[in-house]
Amino acid sequence: MNTQFKLEKLDLCGCSITEKQCLILTSALKSNPSHLRELNLSYNELLGDSGVKHLSDLLMNTQFKLEKLHLCGCSITEKQCLILTSALKSNPSHLRELNLSGNQIKNTGVNHLCDVLKDSRCKLERLSLRYCDITDVSLTNTKALQFLKKLDLRENMIGDSKQKLIDVLRDTNCKLRV
Repeated sequence: MNTQFKLEKLDLCGCSITEKQCLILTSALKSNPSHLRELNLSYNELLGDSGVKHLSDLLMNTQFKLEKLHLCGCSITEKQCLILTSALKSNPSHLRELNLSGNQIKNTGVNHLCDVLKDSRCKLERLSLRYCDITDVSLTNTKALQFLKKLDLRENMIGDSKQKLIDVLRDTNCKLRV
C-alpha cells in the first residue's frame, strides 16, 4: 500500500503566515514538490522579504509543477515582485494562473512580469493585477501576450496605456480577451 501523501491544492488564505512559517511551509513543499498544483497564500501580509524569497526558491525548483498561485493582498512590493519574477523566469513552463491583486507592485513590477510573459516557455493564461497602483502597462507587445487569455487590471489608473493595450488586442494573433 502506497502511503505517500499527494497534496494537490493548498489554501492558506488569511492565515497570518509569518516569514518564519513561510520558511517551514516551503521547506515541507520542497521535500515533495511534484504533486502540488494550486497554492493560495492570499491575505498573509506578514510574508516579508524572506518569505517571498523562500517561496521564490520553491518556484525555481523544476520538479515543482505549480499551475495556480494566488498572492492577493500580501503586501508584495516592487522589490519582492522582482524576486518572484526572477524565479518564474527560471521555471516558467507550468504556471497557468497568477494573482497578485492588492499588492504594491506598481509599474516596475508589471515591467518585470512582462519580461516573464515574453519568454516562449511561459504558459501563463490568467494574470490578475487589480489594485496594484499601476499607471502604465507595458503589455503592448503581442509576444508578451501570446498565451495570456485573461488579464485583470481593474482599479488601476492606466491612462494612455489603455488605448495601447486595446490596439494590441486588435492583433489577430492575440488570444487575450478582457
